[in-house]
Amino acid sequence: MNSAIFQLKNYILQSNKILVVGHENPDGDTIGSVLGLYGLLKKMDKEVYAIFPNDAPEFLKWLPFFNNCLIHTKSSQKVSQLLAETELIIGLDFNELKRIGKISEEIKKLNCTKVIIDHHPYPDPFFDIILSDTEVSSTAELVYRFIDRLEWTHHIDDSIATCIFTGIMTDTLSFNVNAHRPATFETTAKLLKYNIDRNDIHRKVFNSFSEQRMRLLGYALHQKMKVLYEWNTAYIWLNKDELKHFCFQIGDSEGMVNYPLSIKGIKLAALFLEKENHIKISMRSIGNVPVNEIMKNHFSGGGHKNAAGGEEYHLSLEDTLQKFESILPLYQTYLWEK
Repeated sequence: MNSAIFQLKNYILQSNKILVVGHENPDGDTIGSVLGLYGLLKKMDKEVYAIFPNDAPEFLKWLPFFNNCLIHTKSSQKVSQLLAETELIIGLDFNELKRIGKISEEIKKLNCTKVIIDHHPYPDPFFDIILSDTEVSSTAELVYRFIDRLEWTHHIDDSIATCIFTGIMTDTLSFNVNAHRPATFETTAKLLKYNIDRNDIHRKVFNSFSEQRMRLLGYALHQKMKVLYEWNTAYIWLNKDELKHFCFQIGDSEGMVNYPLSIKGIKLAALFLEKENHIKISMRSIGNVPVNEIMKNHFSGGGHKNAAGGEEYHLSLEDTLQKFESILPLYQTYLWEK
């Protein structure tokens, strides 16, 4: 990866206009990574723009620089103009071009240099430069490693550090998953030296949900969770009417898929949300249960071994749930593993 890092360094130094792009339905890691790198490039006096395909959850909009970013669904003409003029596009926290929605069609036509920095497996060879490492906790950690390797850490201030720290904290669920490497904690320790308020960040991210979201969570756990002890699996499903009843907003399902894993013996948890034209699916697991393979093979998705997402566009919610239960025997070796 070293050659790719220094290749990207040269492109950054030579480029005047740079776009930093996150994936659709942005989470804490992609927002923290994009805004952290955006802030750094601004400190280097680059003309840089941060772009997201659609809006972010409310609990992440307090992050530094977020008010400066562009949302494609709100400013599509401006984004298209910038895409046509840019010299360098850096995509963060996605491994396939389709993860950035409608922006991907425009990017395919461009002749500029295209880069991804990501920690998901199987990066798309479409990109000119790929900085990929599936062992790191988050893309935010990979961004810090990139900055550190190039000796650009003197550009980091408390705002940039807050963004990168938030990316790491959210993707590890406060260092409870994907945080087995000492390097993750070493990176975090370095970020804390920039006088960031860890407790305030945690409160804003994990303890600032609406009353309706809390009621939705209670309803989901009480009424809409099915436990399949024979497969060490549990899942939650919510239809459109239920989401509407609880005034569902972007981000309200954040973390919901993890709750079934708190049940003794459960190794696989899933969340099914009925949208207008598809079923959104999230899966989490413990141990060797490969949810990224389940998603890739059955639900047009992917991700990490223990955290993945996908969609079902052809079946109803009820049929999707039946399909999910029907494929569990294919993974019994993992689900029954001691």
